[in-house]
Amino acid sequence: MMAASGPEGIALVDKPSGWTSHDVVAKSRGLLGTRKVGHAGTLDPSATGLLVLGVGRATRLLTFLSGSSKAYTGEAVLGVATSTLDAEGEVTGEWDMSSVTLAAVRAAAAELTGDIEQVPPMVSAKKVEGRRLHELARAGVEVERKPVPVHVARFDVGSPVEPGVYPIEVECSSGTYIRSLVDDLGSALAGGAHLRNLRRTRVAAFSVSEAVPLEQLSPAAVLRPVEAFRGKPPVVADESLTEAIRHGKVLPLETLAVTGEPPWPIVDATDTLLAVYIPHRGSTAKPAVVLG
Repeated sequence: MMAASGPEGIALVDKPSGWTSHDVVAKSRGLLGTRKVGHAGTLDPSATGLLVLGVGRATRLLTFLSGSSKAYTGEAVLGVATSTLDAEGEVTGEWDMSSVTLAAVRAAAAELTGDIEQVPPMVSAKKVEGRRLHELARAGVEVERKPVPVHVARFDVGSPVEPGVYPIEVECSSGTYIRSLVDDLGSALAGGAHLRNLRRTRVAAFSVSEAVPLEQLSPAAVLRPVEAFRGKPPVVADESLTEAIRHGKVLPLETLAVTGEPPWPIVDATDTLLAVYIPHRGSTAKPAVVLG
């Protein structure tokens, strides 16, 4: 039997290839001794890298991380397009792109930065009319997908590691598909391309260098809940306010003394996260999550 209570906070896992994000959560429940585990931001089974987990009551904090910017590395393979836009799919087209230069690839990548629109791939977890696209794809159904606005802050291309294979580094908004970016890169170069060896290196302020391999995950590796707001100075509540915050009371903004953009993490004198407040009816704030 798993313990009724267990660790609470944020865990950083370096997801192995071949595991779904759901597989990692299921395994983590046993390693951490709690059923309350969730993740922020799905990774493809073939991808590796940073998966941010919420543990215990801190699973409720994942909503504040799911829309965060992310960073990835991978390889763009020119000359071959696949059904899944990555190395897992069937070949759907081949081109001789041996004459394409590094300068041309970098110029095409530069055109795919900034605010762009992407069509989500059929093999993805995105839902259309209540069904995940990958479920429809497995059933042989292709549906029309509307382009989605995303932001690509950086799309760097390195020298080829083998003929036609270019290492890439991407920093982007949540919801960006790197597979689609590489597919678009191939099309922009008058051919086709697919992605291989995708690795997520950053989510918000968390780096994969801090992550533990899944088999090494333990309660000792769980970071405190306040770490979910790393880089955002918390509001420190004095003793007189602490009780009201623990009871989830709506409070005047002036009383909370909040600054900067919401949401506002509220901590006590020991830097323990009590609650996360959001704006409410103009001059007050209400708790989105109460932990303390």
